[in-house]
Amino acid sequence: MAVRSLPKVTRRRAKRVGRGGGSGKGSHASGRGQKGQKARKDLHILFEGFKVKKSILRRLPFQRGKDKFKGKAKPIAINLEVLNLLSDGAKVDVSSLVKNGIVREDDALKYGVKILGNGKLGKKLTISLPISKSAAKKVEKLGGKIV
Repeated sequence: MAVRSLPKVTRRRAKRVGRGGGSGKGSHASGRGQKGQKARKDLHILFEGFKVKKSILRRLPFQRGKDKFKGKAKPIAINLEVLNLLSDGAKVDVSSLVKNGIVREDDALKYGVKILGNGKLGKKLTISLPISKSAAKKVEKLGGKIV
C-alpha cells in the first residue's frame, strides 16, 4: 500500500494541556487563563446565563460527595421486531431474552429491559416485562398477553 493511496486525515486530535513544560502547553495554567469556572476541568455545564430566578445549582439541595450530577441509568430498549427471534407462544422475560442471545445477563439485571413498539411482530407472545403503550397495542392485536 502506497502512502499516497491512504485516506486524508481531516479530524484533529484534542489539545492535551497540562502535560509538562516540554509539551508547549504545560506551564502554570496551561492556556486556560487564571481562575474561575473555565479554568477548571470539565465544569462548563454549570453556567446557565444570567438568570433573574435561581439557577439549577441553587435550586438543587446540597449533596455530599462527588458524582452528584450523574443521571440514572435507563433500561435496555428492545424493539418488537427483535422478538420475532422467539418461538410462537413463548413467554418473554429476562431469562428467555438472555437464553436467545438478545441481551446480556449482567446488563439486563443491572439496568432492566423495556420493550418498545418499533417494527412488526408476527408471533403471539406472553410478555412479563415493562412495555410501551404502542408495543402493548401491537401485542394484544395479535392475541398475545401482557402480564
